[in-house]
Amino acid sequence: MNNITTRLWEHRSKSDERSFTARYNVCKLIYYEGFNSIVEAIAREKFIKGKSRKWKEALIQQMNPEWRDLTGVVASL
Repeated sequence: MNNITTRLWEHRSKSDERSFTARYNVCKLIYYEGFNSIVEAIAREKFIKGKSRKWKEALIQQMNPEWRDLTGVVASL
């Protein structure tokens, strides 16, 4: 799945009740990255998942210091 608008809808509608977003009622997009290939995207996701919460928060802080919901930004891409 490579369409961010579709992915946002899936997360917000809780289409998979086992997903992280459904279990923890997370619906705010605060960070994203774009990639040219699914292989690159998966590798980056695994890399990020292996990092500490503190590291992830610093990554978000660099892109989105106010932790705003970026849904409107990506919807216009």
